[in-house]
Amino acid sequence: MDPLASVLAGPSARGAFVLRCSLEPPWAMRIADEAPLSVVALVRGQAYIVPSGGAPVLLRAGDVAVVRGPEHYTVADEIGTTPQVRIEPGQVCIPLAGPDTPAMTDVGVRTWGNARDGSTLLLDGTYESQSMVGRRVLAGLPQIVVAPREHVPSALIDYLSAQISRDEPGQAAVLDRILDLVLIAVLRWWFASSGSASSDGAGWYRASADPVVGQALVLMQEQPAAAWTVEGLGATTGLSRAAFARRFTALVGEPPMSYLTGWRMSLAADLLAEPGATVASVARRVGYGTPFAFSTAFKREHQVSPQQYRASLVATTA
Repeated sequence: MDPLASVLAGPSARGAFVLRCSLEPPWAMRIADEAPLSVVALVRGQAYIVPSGGAPVLLRAGDVAVVRGPEHYTVADEIGTTPQVRIEPGQVCIPLAGPDTPAMTDVGVRTWGNARDGSTLLLDGTYESQSMVGRRVLAGLPQIVVAPREHVPSALIDYLSAQISRDEPGQAAVLDRILDLVLIAVLRWWFASSGSASSDGAGWYRASADPVVGQALVLMQEQPAAAWTVEGLGATTGLSRAAFARRFTALVGEPPMSYLTGWRMSLAADLLAEPGATVASVARRVGYGTPFAFSTAFKREHQVSPQQYRASLVATTA
């Protein structure tokens, strides 16, 4: 499984919060939900995303933005509009506007805003949890990525908009999967069009098309427990140890063993979240001969031991 597919592979990527927002200017929302990832698609009108301490980003009809958390930001009709609500963790809505301002409220099935048929319509999909493998991929993104309308199929956005307002059996699963497709479309466009590997963390994406390095990436991703070495990977792909190491580092932006360790540790964090997982069982699945060696590598990568990490997951879901 490649890293981009792993963004959406686990159960932590399911159950996104999806909502239509029907709005009439002036309007503004302060987003403080600290979710790791949100998708904002503008169906009609225009909107600005204003990050804390960053430059405002304009969305036009058809554009789709991916916003990385947990930093707070504002979505508004104009840059200077005062927020009328603040969205906190758990999608709790705190009113901020005075009595003379139209209230933000439910105006239909999964539809919310200050007007039933506002001149601005945006779709919001919030992933309230995200796997460690996903975070490794998303670390290559800036806080806000905006894909222009020509790079995201309009049929996807239209279908998502239509499905949000329906309430049928299995609708949450339908919305999850459509939102996943929109997210993948934006990520593919961004990673394919962004700059150099060393500066943006997207080297693995472009390297996947290389006949040598792409083969090595697949081997490491699909067989993380194998006893890979630079020499062995080079031999498998038809290059000497030195030639393979140079080519891999130039394309991916980090040496082969560094990439492999990061992949293993991200995968291990996901595996520790599985029911019944133990440090020993996870160590074997990601290529470590002893729990001690695995624990040392895990703590170096995540600053906590595997036991502490698993305990934090249990406390969060309790």
